[in-house]
Amino acid sequence: MSSPREVFFDSAGVRCAADLHLPDEASGPLPCVVMAHGGSGTKRLGLPAYAEKFARGGIAAFVFDYRGFGASAGEPRQVIDVAAQREDYRAAIAHVRGLPEIDPRRVAVWGTSLSGGHVLAVAAADPGIAAVVSQVPVIDGFHRGRTLRQRLDREVTARTLQFTAAAVRDVLGARRGEPPHLVPVVAPPGRVAVFTEPDARRTFAALGGEATGWRNELAPRFVFALPRYVPGTAERLSMPLLMCLADHDLQASSAFAARIAARAPHADLRHYPLGHFDVYTGTAFDRISDQQLAFLQAHLRSSGENGTGPL
Repeated sequence: MSSPREVFFDSAGVRCAADLHLPDEASGPLPCVVMAHGGSGTKRLGLPAYAEKFARGGIAAFVFDYRGFGASAGEPRQVIDVAAQREDYRAAIAHVRGLPEIDPRRVAVWGTSLSGGHVLAVAAADPGIAAVVSQVPVIDGFHRGRTLRQRLDREVTARTLQFTAAAVRDVLGARRGEPPHLVPVVAPPGRVAVFTEPDARRTFAALGGEATGWRNELAPRFVFALPRYVPGTAERLSMPLLMCLADHDLQASSAFAARIAARAPHADLRHYPLGHFDVYTGTAFDRISDQQLAFLQAHLRSSGENGTGPL
């Protein structure tokens, strides 16, 4: 595969960075999938593996960083703003549609974890999107994967209280005009962090960690502004939707996501006996990304093609 091309685009006056992965033997306007990570993730933290696979399959991939993260500009840094991230998706889509290499009628969106919910809202308001891939999505911050008994576990309760205290400190500091109060994204048990589970730490390390440009820091205030599902969103998805769900997900409720996806007119739900972080590596990644590529190939055919075969 040839190296991706670094691209910059404007989102609400902020310069955002992206990597454009093109097939080696590209001819004519290409289909393209617009991709961004979830939470604090950035464009080179595991996402190149998906983008390269899609490009080998004939589909360009435009992988971008949200404002305030990674290679993109924007202040404050490391602060999740759900509305702004969705706006960044829309700006990235608009930019891609104007690229000479890309067919504007064949643009799909791909999201994972927090962005797996973003893409549903973005596509619901843009009927020109050709297809949607949503992987282990956080659709509603109030529907997490843990059962009530798991949430009441002493260790989980203590960690939740500590994290909430950090989030309150962060919010109060922001009101006083102070820089964000940052906590680690992943850390060993006993630390105040977004994730202290061993599988989370292993996955972030396996995807390259901070060597990729990702920072192991995040403003905890996001816990007070997680996305909420708006009834009627899924019903407005006129394009095909592929939703990949991890049935042992502790970070997002796969059962809730399945109920929401079932309301979409053209939904394809895939269930896997995995946890939230298992989808990014190993044989699970191979299987899931292969299915995502086949889905994109099937639904991003040029308007002149007929039949059901891939590109």
